[in-house]
Amino acid sequence: MTNMREFKKERLRSILKILERSKEPVSGSKLAEELGVSRQIIVQDIAYLRSQGYSIIATPRGYVLSEGKAKVSKLVAVKHEPEDIKEELLCIVRNGGRVLDVIVEHPVYGEIRGIIDVSTEEDVLKFISLMEMTKTEPLLKLSGGVHLHTIEAPDEETMRKILKELNEKGFLIEEV
Repeated sequence: MTNMREFKKERLRSILKILERSKEPVSGSKLAEELGVSRQIIVQDIAYLRSQGYSIIATPRGYVLSEGKAKVSKLVAVKHEPEDIKEELLCIVRNGGRVLDVIVEHPVYGEIRGIIDVSTEEDVLKFISLMEMTKTEPLLKLSGGVHLHTIEAPDEETMRKILKELNEKGFLIEEV
């Protein structure tokens, strides 16, 4: 039993090290392969690490350890058409921001949140391409274009630039 506990502790430390070193999201399958366990074990380990206070975000491309790089985080309300998603996201990342999520309010289900996690132009293009390839309807269609984003930036000045451009483009409703 002690050997199993030690093995699990070492595996948990290894997961954290892999996530800390990676500049990109790491898939559960890749973690499982590297550590010689099933993907289900990785899912359980990630849940345990979260319960211990580690901020691990699950994105469509894999897990990311949030290290608190961003010093400023804001929830902003925006509205636009589906064809403006790319322009909106590029506006944010080109100004130095990161879009963590999208949140819409649904009349039956209440709040629905989707992880976006884009911080570069390449991330945005991959996100848009994935939506197009899978023929996925954007969440904003559920709410007439109105939605929220959690945006991170390295400092207040960067956040001001992002909000100013969102406002100039007519996307910004208000900061929440």
